[in-house]
Amino acid sequence: MADSDVRVNAALVIPASELSWRFSRSSGPGGQGVNTADSRAEVMWDAAASAVLSDVQRERIVDRLGGRLVDGVLTIAASEHRNQLRNRDAARARLAALVAEAVRPPAPPRRATKPTRGSKERRLKAKQRRTDVKRMRQRPTD
Repeated sequence: MADSDVRVNAALVIPASELSWRFSRSSGPGGQGVNTADSRAEVMWDAAASAVLSDVQRERIVDRLGGRLVDGVLTIAASEHRNQLRNRDAARARLAALVAEAVRPPAPPRRATKPTRGSKERRLKAKQRRTDVKRMRQRPTD
């Protein structure tokens, strides 16, 4: 694994050759340096044409990240740091987290269960305690 590859999880690594970068001037902190240094980093990854994804993974990414994909390309920008290198690392980390979340298999469906007899009794006892407390707060009847 090269330095600029993106490790999504133990089984999936996006090679640097599939990533394309664009740099521009960033807003935010940095004083006069903001006006001259291209510190904002933008990474583009063509998820639809990626060779490292299985068909299932590609389908999940397209389905879950459909709103963020433009013609199958996922773009992530980072400009929170004053340094281009740190923004590159932040963009790589954000890409890895986003793709890891998208390719994760769905959670198993919840099995419906009924409340136990003990939990029903505890609930009713708690309701009765609240009733008693509120009754004690009332003005006594003559």
